[in-house]
Amino acid sequence: MNTISKRYGNDRKPTPDDLINENIRFKEVLVIGSDGEQLGILTRREALDKAAEANLDLLCVAPNGNPPVCKIVDYGRYRYELQKKAKEAKRHQHVTQIKPIRLSPVIDVGDFDTKIRHARKWLEEGTKVKVDMRFRGRLITRLEVGRKTMHKFIADLSDLGTVEKQPKLEGNTMSVVISPNKK
Repeated sequence: MNTISKRYGNDRKPTPDDLINENIRFKEVLVIGSDGEQLGILTRREALDKAAEANLDLLCVAPNGNPPVCKIVDYGRYRYELQKKAKEAKRHQHVTQIKPIRLSPVIDVGDFDTKIRHARKWLEEGTKVKVDMRFRGRLITRLEVGRKTMHKFIADLSDLGTVEKQPKLEGNTMSVVISPNKK
């Protein structure tokens, strides 16, 4: 049983990717002490003894180096700090959301105005809007009517957003993506 599972229990076992303590198989390693000073190039056994002497773990931080670089650290604290940094980075990332709106080429004025209102609200909130226009049945023969409706929709939203992806017909659906203007 290695020193990690003795000290931290089964919930703190190293991942297979981590080269730690007995998993380090290099003959010689460059060792950095727990306070950051460089201890020099030591054999694997000497480095493990230094770590055990300090009651800490030997972690290989740069296995591709020449020689590989190992650091004497408290592995439990090290993993905790990594998880904390990852959680903080995840909290600060911004996920772009796209709200869909479906139009018809022969949409009525009231329905058109309602869809414009929804799209305006979403663009003001900073959300992208994807407008899909489905041509059903024989309407596929009237593409110019659909293009006219789509361009009117884009023109009504031009003060709040810009067209990111031009209207394009894919199968029987014409799509356009409108992103909010930068403030």
